[in-house]
Amino acid sequence: MCTGTCSKYIAVPLYILAAVSVICNIMLFFPDFETKYADADREGKDRITEEVKYMGGLIGGGIMVLIPAIHIHLTSANKCCANRCGMFLSIGFAAAGVAGAVYSLSVAALGLSNGPLCQWSNKNSLIPQWGTPFANSNGSYLSDKEMWKWCKAPENVVEFNVGLFSTLLVAACVELVLCLIQMVNGLFGCICGTCSGKE
Repeated sequence: MCTGTCSKYIAVPLYILAAVSVICNIMLFFPDFETKYADADREGKDRITEEVKYMGGLIGGGIMVLIPAIHIHLTSANKCCANRCGMFLSIGFAAAGVAGAVYSLSVAALGLSNGPLCQWSNKNSLIPQWGTPFANSNGSYLSDKEMWKWCKAPENVVEFNVGLFSTLLVAACVELVLCLIQMVNGLFGCICGTCSGKE
């Protein structure tokens, strides 16, 4: 397969994954699909999970992957970037995509490990308070659904965060693999050409 054609098969999934990452990150700002928690957080009351504010999905898995995806797509077309120089540049852009995917993956893993910020109470702490009750659980809460009941508000926030952070984690892993493949593909395109006739 030509390196230029391979770039097209890498770029299209990167567009989709970048969009998924951005959407997941934006949704995480609105637990229980309500804006009141984001409004309260903006006023200085902690109501949004800290890892959401790191914007791993928006910046890392979104913008930092979208820009390389555009350049990688251009290397697959018989236009300006379908040459050895374009493939060489795609290595650098793909490296930026790797950095973005690693950032998104790290933030998502941290978000899953620490759990959501919520109003919680349990048998050891009967007075409801805002905080991250699973921060010291080393992620063990993920397999113990009884612990999920500790969070009283926002409603179903644990499922909400686990679902979206897990999606971000998977998307970041796939982005990372695709960008690494493009780095190798770009190296071959730089050395061997793109089969487009433009060297």
